Amino acid sequence: MSAVSWLLRGLLGLAGALLVYFTWPVAWGAWYAQKADAVMSLLREGRPINLPDTLAALDALNRAMYAKPSASVRLERSELLVGAARGLNWAAADSQREQWLRDAEADLEAGLGTAPARGVAWLRLAAVREALEGPSPRVTGPLLMSIETAPVIPRLWPTRLELILRNWASFTDAERDRLAAYVVITWEASSDRRWFVNVLHQSLDELHLRLLLGGLPGAQDELTMWIGLVRR
Repeated sequence: MSAVSWLLRGLLGLAGALLVYFTWPVAWGAWYAQKADAVMSLLREGRPINLPDTLAALDALNRAMYAKPSASVRLERSELLVGAARGLNWAAADSQREQWLRDAEADLEAGLGTAPARGVAWLRLAAVREALEGPSPRVTGPLLMSIETAPVIPRLWPTRLELILRNWASFTDAERDRLAAYVVITWEASSDRRWFVNVLHQSLDELHLRLLLGGLPGAQDELTMWIGLVRR
């Protein structure tokens, strides 16, 4: 066999070794992440989860992060951590559920730092900060980012509007004007507006919603009608 043939074989072998070296962590990371799929599916379908399966899923995502750190795994793990904190009220201590939320916040901040165009994840960060700290300016930033990056996803708006109302005092006048424009668009795109009424939990919520809809002709009378339909 000629020297050239040996050289070509050597180069092919080296290329194969490099391919394995670089793709092996990705493959292992994906394999571990798939082990969390069952619990993630339950959470996304709004179905109950249990502590043993959730801990196993968290362990799988921790291993996936160790094998191949990535923004997508961090954001998926944050979703699982938030689901555990909210869905395991009777199975985990308050201190554990608070720690899960803090871990989720850290994952979201790191993941969104490299993958910022994730409207759902920005909303999750706003909700986590609200749960940990209550209303604050630290909630309004990610909430606005969620709206800017994913403005027209209907299923996100009930949570968004509730967070807007809870954090009303933390927005500037300019931010309220921006929010009003989006709320008006969402109002006009909604044929069934009962969900607007269903997020009115505190005494000033209706006033603030009316301020957000203040520039839309006819909206005040329509809101009164929907409130009557829902609360009668």
